[in-house]
Amino acid sequence: MPLLDIRNLTIELETPNGIIKAVDRVNLSINPGEIRGLVGESGSGKSLVAKAIMGILSDRWHVSADRLRYNSIDLLSLSAKERRKLMGSEIAMVFQEPSSCLDPNDTVGHQLHESLATIAPDVPFFQRKQWREVRIRQLLHKVGIRDHLRVMNSYPHELSEGMCQKVLIAMAIAYKPRLLIADEPTTDIESGARVQIFKLFKKLNQLNDVSILLITHDLEQIENWTQTITVMYSGQSVESGRTKDIFKQPFHPYTMALLQSMPHFGDKLAHKSQLNALSGCVPTMQHLPIGCRLGPRCPNAQRRCVEMPQMQKSKGHYYSCHFPIDYDEPNEKEQ
Repeated sequence: MPLLDIRNLTIELETPNGIIKAVDRVNLSINPGEIRGLVGESGSGKSLVAKAIMGILSDRWHVSADRLRYNSIDLLSLSAKERRKLMGSEIAMVFQEPSSCLDPNDTVGHQLHESLATIAPDVPFFQRKQWREVRIRQLLHKVGIRDHLRVMNSYPHELSEGMCQKVLIAMAIAYKPRLLIADEPTTDIESGARVQIFKLFKKLNQLNDVSILLITHDLEQIENWTQTITVMYSGQSVESGRTKDIFKQPFHPYTMALLQSMPHFGDKLAHKSQLNALSGCVPTMQHLPIGCRLGPRCPNAQRRCVEMPQMQKSKGHYYSCHFPIDYDEPNEKEQ
């Protein structure tokens, strides 16, 4: 049974010009102990999917789904109080903009103490403050912060974005969640510490059986640290499956374009040569093309692409394209 099971997730936004589908019928599942990557260009809807799981979208957004379940719990049927309790103990998220998630009027140490206040360890109540101090020091050391006293006595604006991101990661793993959603977790962190953060995630996954949804646009991170991958474009899921299979043989033209845009330093590149990239840009939500949303940019587009492609299955992974790449077997439509 999947730990997280999402079927036909749709997220709509009310605007003066009508309703816009920012996320359209996305399917996503994560098994216990699985690390799944969610990849795509900026504006593809990755962060919206994560926020819909956490239940933190504003009232302007309308979330609907045939199925949005965590374990055996229907997330859409929970009250706000029940959702907060679940998110505090079972599901945690590392946000993309750390400075906007920390209270600027309070020290980092006090915020860390507050984040651990609801944990009831098996120690006498008069020793819990000391327990929290030891636990905070351990968490900060785990994410690569050695000068923990300076960080705890600082306000968020006195720390770098990378340091604030490490603090958020420490808060996220404090409750030992079963599902960790990491939205660009190492964007502002120095390169030397990125590997340490990913090793920490891998350790949580292997030792504590933590499932991880890694949201990023860095395909190198996806290739090295994930087991399965879902590719999104313009609010839709276009391909998903095992990471090594998709990297070896992608079926969707957009997935192929993403892989071709990765620099291969072993190749002999001409001086100042350009990286491969699709022409055009991601369409705005107000002006989405009919049919396949990649159609105006797709090198394989044909007249049939004005019709919306259905999700199909082949060789262990799913894709939605009328003209898949290097595919010579009959298509199997998803049941």
